[in-house]
Amino acid sequence: MRIFPARLPDCLILQPQRYQDNRGFFQETFRAADYAKAGISEPLVQDNWSRSVKGVLRGMHFQRLAPQGKMVSVLRGEIYDVAVDIRPGSASFGQWQGLVLSEHNGHQLWLPPGFAHGFLVLSDVADVIYKTSAYYQADDEGSFCCFSAALNIDWPVTDVIRSAKDAGAPDFSTVFP
Repeated sequence: MRIFPARLPDCLILQPQRYQDNRGFFQETFRAADYAKAGISEPLVQDNWSRSVKGVLRGMHFQRLAPQGKMVSVLRGEIYDVAVDIRPGSASFGQWQGLVLSEHNGHQLWLPPGFAHGFLVLSDVADVIYKTSAYYQADDEGSFCCFSAALNIDWPVTDVIRSAKDAGAPDFSTVFP
């Protein structure tokens, strides 16, 4: 596995080895020992799978009291994945990073607890899977607007499909004054 530091502190871009030939490819999608070598010590306790069509923008979501670390991968399609540092007192608080994750590049993105997450589907359909370090708790979920002027995230497309909940999310500066 190749490991690349992300622009945001404590986040990692991982590239598991892929063995490809005329039949297709083989790739390990999870190997705890490799993640431990990369410094990811949180136990991963829950798997989530999301299927979305082109133009769907999901996020920006986070857990307030029981933050989740997330290992994000794309099984089918391509997404523009975005993380925002929301850790109180962090030198990079309010900074964001976006990168393309796809079935073709096979990259994974590790977001430790304390980051908000969202993604935009660039392909006709995308299957996104992510492992989390804490169980989801609906009453602990928070969100803020993907198009927050305080963050100025450079989404590659602005004509998007959002849930009513995401479309009505407050600005980042309201959630984190």
